[in-house]
Amino acid sequence: MLDELTLGVRPEGRTALKARFIVAHQEGGHRLLENGEIVIERDRVVYVGPRFEGEVARRMDLGEVLVSPGFIDLDALSDLDTTTLGADCGPAWAKGRVWPQTYIDRGPYEMYAPDELAFQKRFSFAQLLCNGVTSALPIASLFYREWGETAAEFEAAAEAAGELGLRVWLGPAYRAGGMVCTAPGVLEPRFDEARGLKGLDDALAFIRAQAGRFEGLVQGMLAPDRVETCTETLLTRTMDAAREMEIPVRLHMAQGQMERDTVEALHGTTAPRWLAGFGALTERLIAPHATWAVEEDLRLYADHGVTVAHCPLVFARSGTMLRSFARLRRMGVKFGMGTDTAPPDMVLNMAVGVMMARMAGDSLTETAPEHLFDAATLGGAKALGRTDLGRLETGAKADIAIFDMADALMAPRVDPIRTLVLGATGRVTKAVFVDGRLSMRDGKVAGLDWVEARARAQRQFDGLVQKYPERTWGHPPVEEIFPSAYPAFR
Repeated sequence: MLDELTLGVRPEGRTALKARFIVAHQEGGHRLLENGEIVIERDRVVYVGPRFEGEVARRMDLGEVLVSPGFIDLDALSDLDTTTLGADCGPAWAKGRVWPQTYIDRGPYEMYAPDELAFQKRFSFAQLLCNGVTSALPIASLFYREWGETAAEFEAAAEAAGELGLRVWLGPAYRAGGMVCTAPGVLEPRFDEARGLKGLDDALAFIRAQAGRFEGLVQGMLAPDRVETCTETLLTRTMDAAREMEIPVRLHMAQGQMERDTVEALHGTTAPRWLAGFGALTERLIAPHATWAVEEDLRLYADHGVTVAHCPLVFARSGTMLRSFARLRRMGVKFGMGTDTAPPDMVLNMAVGVMMARMAGDSLTETAPEHLFDAATLGGAKALGRTDLGRLETGAKADIAIFDMADALMAPRVDPIRTLVLGATGRVTKAVFVDGRLSMRDGKVAGLDWVEARARAQRQFDGLVQKYPERTWGHPPVEEIFPSAYPAFR
């Protein structure tokens, strides 16, 4: 019945959607409403409950579906994922994930052209919509960049979000330093604080110019890249600016051995303790991924209201996990969800989160599908300070994901939330509304030809891979950096 609506357009008048299941918000939490209706008008939800008795422009019976708040992705991949290349090809210094000294000497350069940077944002935003994500904080790798991200590419990102209909928090990533490989396995930090501060200034100028565009779909965030690439001055000024402008900050930390060793060598402590020492831990901070956080780090997160962006899928691929979801919840640490990889499948991401937490020792009741679902909706909204997102109630934004609960390949349904998280993937996403606009229906996004886009993405990615030897220690051929899973047939 959604075929009656124009893709990419906000329908005129009130639209009543009847569904077998609706995740409604009531008494401070999600509640499961069976055989109910949700009514949207312009950008808002105006009713959730049994059949609506008021006047509507149209009434649609969607059948065996789950109508849900759209997912909030606090660490949403917005480039063509390179982590999948290296998951089975290590170590990092030998696969182009850390610049060698020879590459530094010749001068780092942009490995993508401006139109390629714009395309990958558009392509990734469309993938997010197809997986039920309605709000996203984009993340991209700086390994193949000259230094940081640019305002120009993010202006293109803002345009893409507005055209496709995705709610985004945007800000070019910046850094004051980077890691350099000076010998096999030897990594050294190099800093250029002035360049980092210039990046912060550019990000602030971008936010002032772009925040609020497309009826508020585009908002600003500050994105210092990784904690080991930042200085105290850069982070202090970042947090001061965030407080003044009332915007979130995302900073990756407590996420790996390289970071732990570098921060220990530079500052004599862990990253969260270092930030706490100069007042940079606040409720505005979103910190992926906490997989290497120690007990004191987690207590600091809880005490200062830091939100962990939990991205279990990307870490599970390499055998790493958060220890554990339930433990952090018991400590009072705030949670949101991020995908940080391709595909940006939040449903699969939640499933892996449940499984890995239980393998880490959480009980069935301590880490249940609904806990991850809460993090992907209510937790993300809380991190962004938005009580009108992540929930379906009167007055909330009409950011809605619709999942097919009659999919022939999905396990027989027991409970719709448990079945969605543990028995499906994001491919059962039938439709998405963002700000009341039908942004995705049956895998189609307005203004995007998937066949053409997929082919272009592959060509662009293949071109990037061919440049890996230039930024890999010893400059081995691509076949040596990323060997085939099986020998070639002869």
